[in-house]
Parts: sequence; structure tokens; C-alpha cells
Amino acid sequence: MPTHGPAQQPTTELDARYSSALHPLPGAADVTATEWTEAQRHLRAAEIFWVSTVRPDGRLHVTPVIGAWHDGVLYFSTGAGEQKARNLAHDGHCALTTGRNSLTEGLDLVVEGRAEPVSDPAVLDEVIAAYEVKYGPHITSPEGSFHGIGEAFRKGDAVVFAVSPATAYGFGRNEGVYTHTRWAF
Repeated sequence: MPTHGPAQQPTTELDARYSSALHPLPGAADVTATEWTEAQRHLRAAEIFWVSTVRPDGRLHVTPVIGAWHDGVLYFSTGAGEQKARNLAHDGHCALTTGRNSLTEGLDLVVEGRAEPVSDPAVLDEVIAAYEVKYGPHITSPEGSFHGIGEAFRKGDAVVFAVSPATAYGFGRNEGVYTHTRWAF
């Protein structure tokens, strides 16, 4: 089970092979790595993540999920019988991605780690609270797309997974400056 509490601080590395300033302006600043605090801000704000898992026969499975970044851990859920849950029962390694669908601006993020099922009621309550704060009426309103998800978590009708990052990557684009940052935990 991932540890909870203050998040572990990663080592940060800029991969110069994939980071550059295209047509830099005179006096433009050097290309620098994205700070982990900035990446976490984007993880907290992202509404949709894409989770990539591996089937027992080695084929990939990729699907969108909602999720919450809380205390240094990325949480998402699925039905117990869904393909991603079956894949994770066989091999917990996965990647979650999120970002902007833009060539010229934004920060795309990849979080790699091992998905661990969460069953501790206190942790589930924290995750439910994080989802409710993040998604608001989508979770809390009877008309919301995901109304009742908290109760599904509590009753075990949905499996909640926790992914503590092993490695994360950030691909930034801003006014012709491209960065590739790697965080190792």
C-alpha cells in the first residue's frame, strides 16, 4: 500500500536531448526543468487521466478515468470486472497520463507506478473527500455524472486504486520552449 502523508520529493532532471528553445528570442532564459510543485498543481487540476495497463497476454489497454491527486498519490477507480481491474490484478504496473491537446502550450504528464487496491476505510474517506472537492456537483449532486461514487467506494462496488509515482515525466510547451523533465522517486 502506498504511504500517505507528506509526499516524497523526487530528483528532478531535465533531458536536454528533448528540451529546446525553438527560435529563441534575444535574451531568452535558458530552458529549465519543470518543478515538481508545478507538476503536482497540474495533477490536482486535471479532470481526465488515461490509464494504461497490460493484459495477461501482453496487449495494452488504455482508457480514460477520473482521478484525484492526494498526499502524493494518484487515485482512480473502476468496476471490479472491468478490463483495467482484471489487468491490474495480474500486473499492477501502470501509467496514468494527462495534459493538453495542444502543440504549442501546456504541460503533459505521465505518472508511472504500481496500482494498489485501497481498502482502508479512513483512506477511502480521504479519497472520497478529494473527489468531492475536485469534481463538485459531478459527484455530490443527484444529477451528477458520478453521483454515488463515494458510496460505491465504501461498499466495494468500485475498486479504488492508489498509484504512488515511481517515475514521472513532464512534457512542457510554452512560446516555442519545449521541455522534457523526469522525476524519479
